[in-house]
Amino acid sequence: MEDVSRYYALLKDPARRKIIEILGSQEKIGFKELREALGLGVGTVYYHLDMLSEFLEQDKQRKYRLNAKGQMLYRFLKDGSIPASLGISETLSHRAAKGLFLSPLFAQTIKPLRLLPVSLAILLLGAYGASIARLEPALFFYFEYSTRSPLSIMTLFVFNWIGLFLFIEALAYALFKRAGNELQLFTCVGLAALPLAIFPYIYMAVPVALEGFNLYYIEIEMIRQVILIILQIWSLLLVSAAACYGKGLRLDKGIIISLIAIYLNIAALFILGRFT
Repeated sequence: MEDVSRYYALLKDPARRKIIEILGSQEKIGFKELREALGLGVGTVYYHLDMLSEFLEQDKQRKYRLNAKGQMLYRFLKDGSIPASLGISETLSHRAAKGLFLSPLFAQTIKPLRLLPVSLAILLLGAYGASIARLEPALFFYFEYSTRSPLSIMTLFVFNWIGLFLFIEALAYALFKRAGNELQLFTCVGLAALPLAIFPYIYMAVPVALEGFNLYYIEIEMIRQVILIILQIWSLLLVSAAACYGKGLRLDKGIIISLIAIYLNIAALFILGRFT
């Protein structure tokens, strides 16, 4: 079997192994029945199906079945050539990637009501921080010395992320025909706001933390900008993860959505003359 190590990594997830086993034994199954058999959320099932796309096909009734490659994989599983329990230890880089993408946290959004309060709290945290730091939020960016009222700044922060949620929802359907699962996506988008929600507090803390170093104002501003860039990149990765978990997309497709979002964000700010 070609590239066995890749298949081992792919089938490390028990949900994906179960999908192969279900389709191997039942020949074909509809999405609703498959979801009930797995006991997983819509977005999560779509995600696993997307990961297994090279082994699956759909008939005219949109039911899933194994293609020739998938049937071969099922035979390997059934014959024990690929162990039912894959004891593959995670590499340090894999664990780091899971931590960077907050994968354990996003995985809990399969029941979005559990983490919806956390998601809303992050948005409120960021909104309040931006208001007291006098930073005007523009989704992935901030502008200093805002003349808006604190309430306007808070409202703008929250609506920026609601707008991003609606954008991902529309783009996921337009590009990948993924609809539904809105509450999980909204919860994920709120979690993705975490890096930029904490930036206003870091912005205010930097001068205090560096008070004894006798730095010039421009040096403090440079440090703030470097921190903001790091948090922007992290938030961009989390938005990609939000699209993956919320709409059941592979990471490469989630990254496409997040990159389009930030490019449009930058373009809009250029048009408005905010970058001078």
